[in-house]
Amino acid sequence: MRIMIADDEVIIRTGLASVINWSEMGIELLAPAASAEEALERIESERPDILLTDIQMNGKNGLQLAEEARLTLPNLEVIILSGYDDFIYAQQAIRQNVSDYLLKTSRPEEIIKTVLKVKQRVEERRTSQSRELAYSREHRNGLLKRCIVDGEKLSAEAESELSSIAEAAGLVGPGKQAIVSSVSAAGWGGLQTEQSLLLFSVDNLLADLLSCIRFVHKNKVIMVTTREGGFGDKRQLRMTMDKMERLLKCQLTVITGKPVTSPEQWHESYATVLEASRYEALLPHKHWDYSDIEHRKGGKAVCTSEEEKELSCRLLDNDLIGLKTWVQRYIQQLLDDTEATPESFEAAVQSVAIAAHRWLDRVLVAIGREREAAGVIEPYQYKPDTRPFDSLFQHLHAVMKLYHHRFAEGKTAHVQRAIAYIEESLGRDFGLQQVAEHVRLHPNHLSELFKKELGMKFVDYVTQRKMERAARILTTSPAKIADIAAMVGYEDVKYFGQMFKKHTGKTPSEYREQGSSDKGQDSE
Repeated sequence: MRIMIADDEVIIRTGLASVINWSEMGIELLAPAASAEEALERIESERPDILLTDIQMNGKNGLQLAEEARLTLPNLEVIILSGYDDFIYAQQAIRQNVSDYLLKTSRPEEIIKTVLKVKQRVEERRTSQSRELAYSREHRNGLLKRCIVDGEKLSAEAESELSSIAEAAGLVGPGKQAIVSSVSAAGWGGLQTEQSLLLFSVDNLLADLLSCIRFVHKNKVIMVTTREGGFGDKRQLRMTMDKMERLLKCQLTVITGKPVTSPEQWHESYATVLEASRYEALLPHKHWDYSDIEHRKGGKAVCTSEEEKELSCRLLDNDLIGLKTWVQRYIQQLLDDTEATPESFEAAVQSVAIAAHRWLDRVLVAIGREREAAGVIEPYQYKPDTRPFDSLFQHLHAVMKLYHHRFAEGKTAHVQRAIAYIEESLGRDFGLQQVAEHVRLHPNHLSELFKKELGMKFVDYVTQRKMERAARILTTSPAKIADIAAMVGYEDVKYFGQMFKKHTGKTPSEYREQGSSDKGQDSE
């Protein structure tokens, strides 16, 4: 709290300044003024709370000073100090709402008592104003929340109040469009107190930089601006964001809704903000609006068979770097899809996790350990509020690690890993050399292990598995014989037919016909 002394008598003003310990009273003493004119020049910039002035001075007197000073500071408390015990002066002082009237002959303790009484009045008024301001702000923010966030049907009185708020902020008028935005901030730490302080700072700075109305809701500032000159203007948006981030040393995310023409439509604009906010994981920048995403119909939702094959190779090879590269490429492809929606993106990510589990099931069946895998690994849980690359890669890594560290070890580990590799490679041409490289054994040693563990040569096992798969496809799919041959790694369909008949005693066509006949008999 500040006090200014104004008196043209140097002895009086310096005496009042030095005799009384103002700081002990919790009051800052400003430099005394030698005249009413000097006091008036300084009042606007120094803004005292209390003015202690002589009533009789050369030039303007103390009552004139009080009257003019209150034009600048309406709440200024004035204490008149006079050497004249004159009732006329006292009456005039009362008419001008002077706080108190003292004689120059008053003892210091009387002056102190009077000043403390006035100080208390200032503090009580401030407290009252603070309460009123807080109530007014709370009432206003509550009204805005009911209109914008809740979409509540307002009473006629509330609608009139909302219109007044909108008009005062310059948000309505001929040709004007308003737009609702949400502003979130990060960078001051993870504590709730730090986040609240940052949001408070963002809220205040927005009020200084833009003509807007705003309120804090769920760790975001919800704001309404005009489309032109507000956050509907992308150039203005970038400039304002850059300035705020530079001043507050934080990172901002701004999402704007579609423009509307009246306060009754602000909730509609806010609903589009919510819709656009669902795309945060899909968009690389930190500010976007509803128009950036409203056209999207849904992008890729399932990984292709080729992608699944490549993924299987990475998992089977225990290739951590290759797996990370594959996931990065796959996620980036989804993010680059201009039709992607949160639903299609999630489905596409989930399909990769499902493909990894299918791979694990296949290889465990191939090595005869499928029963051991029940409940060993939890299904992938997609979390839209986390980085999709991190969570997907960690899950795939867990699947890969589970197989190689738990199921592909032991006395028969080399053969089991070879069998798993063979299962994943039946659709292409490969030989003993490739499989041996995969399991890190010499081809001759792997061949000997196959004879010992499975009782047959490597090449015979591979051919048997290819024919078993071809037989299954023949009885479950209408695919052409040539296509089925390609599916199990044979380019020459004639040679495939010969091998198939050698192993089953029937040509592929005969086998298919018998399969169809058997199904018909089973259904009778």
